[in-house]
Amino acid sequence: MADHNEFGRKGEEIARDYLAGKGYQILETNWVSGKNEIDIIAREGKYIIVVEVKARHSNYAGEPETAVTREKQKSLIRAANSYVRKMNIDLEVRFDIISILVVKGKEQINHIEDAFYPTLF
Repeated sequence: MADHNEFGRKGEEIARDYLAGKGYQILETNWVSGKNEIDIIAREGKYIIVVEVKARHSNYAGEPETAVTREKQKSLIRAANSYVRKMNIDLEVRFDIISILVVKGKEQINHIEDAFYPTLF
């Protein structure tokens, strides 16, 4: 596996542990619908949380969360709609981003709740 893929998986593991530590119930990881993928699907109270994880070694090119473009948001919304239909879920869906910087072995986690809202694009 390429180093960047391994690093991405490590970032998702960090995010899962972080969410579980906050009491979130992890329902799915790397859930795929067609060409769309959700890194983490969790439940917190009355919400289904769709989480996009972005991990970087530096913020030289900007904060990791800035990589969640409009196109990526559309992809996450499509996948979330598919998940909700397939699992017959009747809860509100929230879209979060977990941004992770790992610099010199130290992790900085930024959890952005309600990072974006599903809208008509």
